Amino acid sequence: MLTRKQHELIRYIQAKLEETGVSPSFEEMKEALDLKSKSGVHRLISALEERGFIRRLPNRARALEVLKQPEDVSSKAPFAKSDNVVELKRPEPARPSPANDVIHIPLHGRIAAGVPIEAMETAAMLPVPAALLGSGEHYALEVSGDSMIDAGILDGDYALIRRTDTARDGEIVVALVRGEEATLKYLRRESGRVRLDPANAAYEPQLYDPSEVVVQGKLAGLLRRYH
Repeated sequence: MLTRKQHELIRYIQAKLEETGVSPSFEEMKEALDLKSKSGVHRLISALEERGFIRRLPNRARALEVLKQPEDVSSKAPFAKSDNVVELKRPEPARPSPANDVIHIPLHGRIAAGVPIEAMETAAMLPVPAALLGSGEHYALEVSGDSMIDAGILDGDYALIRRTDTARDGEIVVALVRGEEATLKYLRRESGRVRLDPANAAYEPQLYDPSEVVVQGKLAGLLRRYH
């Protein structure tokens, strides 16, 4: 049986899909359900997803799809507690995105010392050509500084990051160091330690114990603005 908030959320998502063809943002869902934070929305969505009522579509802004719903829940019907469900017709498998298609991914702000990725999360989205992204879940970071300039990564660039917790030696990763500092560097391992290498001779490599470094993604592409 769904809780009242779960009913309200799936009703609101369905109404938005019918009205605009796009599911609501987390901020919109928070306001609509009168929740204090977006973490409450995350919990409700996870519960609905686990029960098979909705699913999240990777690499899409506001990427929620309603798979089934309580039969009396619609954009026009008032709240009711029926536990009966109606299966919705599944859409045909999505075709590969054309080269000129645009995908919106989360923009988590500037990657800078002392700011873990989790603390940088915002509601901002960045439009990105689909051709720049492969499979998996992605987010974007605005680069701060010149420590990777010799790799062609400049201050103010948008680093497109594929979310992962593993990487091979020589790959450019977002590494969270000691749970405090997020940095974009080459990852290498030597003598049982992790080395984070800059791409600028003015900066020294940094050595850490493996327990001090957590990979939070690896570089998938770059966007650059020209003024």
